[in-house]
Amino acid sequence: MKFKNKNFDNKEGILDFGVKDPVTLKVKEFYEKFPFPNYKINDNKLSILNEGDKNLFLKELKNFIGSNKSLVEIGSGTCQLSNYLAIGNNNQICAFDSSLTSLSIGKNFSDKNNIQNILFVRGDIFDKIFENESFDFILCNGVLHHTKNPYEAFSNIVNCLKKDGYIVIGLYNKIGRLRTIIRKYAYKVFGKNLLMLLDPVLRKTDKNSKDKIEAWIRDQYLHPVETTHTFDEILNWFKKNDIEFINAIPQCSLFDEYNNNFFEKKTKATFFERILQQIFMIIKKYGSEGGLFIFIGKKINS
Repeated sequence: MKFKNKNFDNKEGILDFGVKDPVTLKVKEFYEKFPFPNYKINDNKLSILNEGDKNLFLKELKNFIGSNKSLVEIGSGTCQLSNYLAIGNNNQICAFDSSLTSLSIGKNFSDKNNIQNILFVRGDIFDKIFENESFDFILCNGVLHHTKNPYEAFSNIVNCLKKDGYIVIGLYNKIGRLRTIIRKYAYKVFGKNLLMLLDPVLRKTDKNSKDKIEAWIRDQYLHPVETTHTFDEILNWFKKNDIEFINAIPQCSLFDEYNNNFFEKKTKATFFERILQQIFMIIKKYGSEGGLFIFIGKKINS
């Protein structure tokens, strides 16, 4: 793994390039105080693997990546995904985040479980830290919408992707997040008790799991920086940066037959179909649990 910027500190095994941007610092301070997501007390290599395999997309992602690949998770948080993807293969994985506290939690887990193929890096998503075309895969799920300029951040990280490499990004949808936005206002006016009734994730969460409840509330309703986006906006990002559209979750059209081959090329559908799908996100599980959508792309080899 090669770095453009050679100026970093080694803080107990974490390469620290520092963070200077005021908005990134604001987000960093939020996650320094409230790391997300949380590990369970008894989590180990097997429990993380089993939990990840329950998610059809994550299981397919791990299988699709295969072995002997380079991968960076941008905005890794406490590195649960990085640790999951590192188990049982020789891939070289980089967990990249602005929060030293979050990275330390992830590194502590990997050290305890003898996971040795992860490099932990702290830095700013807007800084040019990695050499161009460094990675076969870039994962950036639930991160870009917490930056000052999501498109600029996207364009910067795409430079690190190898030709024919894959990028997976997850963002809040402008239409699909409406239910969460309404609940956010209700929470501000009426407080936590009403939110516990309105939020489907909180309704399903064990009321004794106070840390899990507080973590979800902070991440969904109290985050200091948040933007929302549309399918067509991200398609335009892809086009500008020579990224071929592969698939979306949910798929771009309501009328496409669903299957679990997430990395099989699908249709972009028509503008009308894309709008309709985003409206339907409101009433589907996507909308009830935050309105996150995922786009998968492949860098054009030209």
